Amino acid sequence: MDRLEARTRFQELRETRGRVEPAALDEVWALLDTVRPEEILGEWKGGEFDTGHPLNGELAKAGWYGKTFASVHDAKPLMCRDAAGELYSNLELGKGEASLWTVEFRGESTATMVYDGRPVLDHFKRVGDTTLMGIMNAKGVPAEGPYYYFFLERA
Repeated sequence: MDRLEARTRFQELRETRGRVEPAALDEVWALLDTVRPEEILGEWKGGEFDTGHPLNGELAKAGWYGKTFASVHDAKPLMCRDAAGELYSNLELGKGEASLWTVEFRGESTATMVYDGRPVLDHFKRVGDTTLMGIMNAKGVPAEGPYYYFFLERA
């Protein structure tokens, strides 16, 4: 599979109803381009891949909309909608907000969101001009996972 095929495969996996195998997502991830923190500033609408991870479905219950990267030192990982439909940064769920750094993950340096109040890292790679793939990693998660896989679309 080449980079173009990886993008096509990403879209197929994104449209899959039901479970997606982490190995299929890892295969796509390996072929995507890394990104720099400055390249992903802005507002993003999010979604998840159902891999059977314990977090699957939980963010939707909290009204998760996506992420906002106002600057590298001002990242809002859990933008949610309240009962009135208004967006807000869910500080309680995230135990604060976050910042963007370049961090090595799986042998590549790429934009990574580091949470302020949780031992959690969200690594990003570029699918296309308006799409990112993300892998949530956390302290204590073994190299083989399980990871939480998600995607972001520029809002």
